[in-house]
Amino acid sequence: MSRVTSLGHVGIAVRDMDRMLDFYTRILGLRITDGGGPGRGVFTSAHPQTEHHEFVLSPSPDRRANAQQISFTVASLDDLREMYHAIKDYGCTIDRVVNHGIAFGCYFRDPEDNRVEVYWSTGVDYPQPFGAPIDLDRSNEELLRSLDELPPRESGTPRYYGRDAGKRTTPAAVSD
Repeated sequence: MSRVTSLGHVGIAVRDMDRMLDFYTRILGLRITDGGGPGRGVFTSAHPQTEHHEFVLSPSPDRRANAQQISFTVASLDDLREMYHAIKDYGCTIDRVVNHGIAFGCYFRDPEDNRVEVYWSTGVDYPQPFGAPIDLDRSNEELLRSLDELPPRESGTPRYYGRDAGKRTTPAAVSD
């Protein structure tokens, strides 16, 4: 049976193209790869050498994006911390900063109030959904220790992702 191999790209409608392009290119670091011009969408990518576009901004004064959230990855915990401060300094509203076990994430509102997440994958398996508040101004050592301190959690699904840290437990068998 055929199946998709990955998510290709996401496009959102924007009202203020200049402001949104400034945010997504200057603050998040996406690169413009194509498009633009009056009434035309702009294609952006974090990896333009290997992926033509991952995120498309399409002008639409009458519409608003309706994504539950848009998530971007960063390469390291230090990058997440730096991005968090850049997002705050830009004036975006921070919704929450959490330890998911599988990732540390910063959720915020972009200039047009879309919910966006930037996250760093920890490489550790932990049952989802889960989100404990963290302070990205703590040291890397303290934040990484918080992964080790997470209690085991019950999950009805097998481990697919990350290093098995012994945190995924199976539900207790039901006795008759």
